[in-house]
Amino acid sequence: MREPVDTPLEPISRHTGRSGGVPLTLRAHVVKMLGADILAGKYKPGDRLNESQIARELNISRIPVREALSQLQEQGLVVNRERRGMFVMSLSADDVQQISSLRIILETEAITLARDRMTPETLARLEKLVKQMEAWDGTLLDAAALDLEFHRVIWHAAGNPYLERALNALMVPMFAHQTLEHVSREIRRWRLNHHRALLDVVARVSAEDPQEAFLAHLRMAYTEPERYSTLAKPADQT
Repeated sequence: MREPVDTPLEPISRHTGRSGGVPLTLRAHVVKMLGADILAGKYKPGDRLNESQIARELNISRIPVREALSQLQEQGLVVNRERRGMFVMSLSADDVQQISSLRIILETEAITLARDRMTPETLARLEKLVKQMEAWDGTLLDAAALDLEFHRVIWHAAGNPYLERALNALMVPMFAHQTLEHVSREIRRWRLNHHRALLDVVARVSAEDPQEAFLAHLRMAYTEPERYSTLAKPADQT
């Protein structure tokens, strides 16, 4: 049985992807559609994403679906489990706390280094991102993208490529997990607006200790993010 052709779901440009033959607009459309379905709860955390089934539903071949799933994997929304296929990313409560505890150490270091190496250009970029977050009224993916970009600018400004790579590898799944949380837009906006306080620390407008400031930032989204670190009280580790 022949697979369906790559029928475009919106106008197709003449530019193709690196693998050849798949229009970028088609792939982008599938990424957008699958991402929206994941965020809307059609596919829940831990669900397997059946490439053939999705292709049939969209009346396209499996190639753009495969490429879209790979792109969603890069964004952290999808995880590839060896010999089992693609699944919607899922982290347990313990996973979140353990990653958060490690993040406190790494990102505090990044903030401290970035603060010492801050340039007017980097500061302007961070200020622009904070203003965009404060004015946010778009999708949850837009909010997550702004949030991640803000932190990535700080990681890069730290000037240690190994620290930057470690944070990127560690944090993409965490930001995706936070995106999948079904919280109200008001809570999402409240969390975004807290980046102003973190910017003040990085810019030395505030004299608050970087570790304390970052811990307060994490507590906007997570309960006891320090639970698995040396910052936890003994009672928290029982």
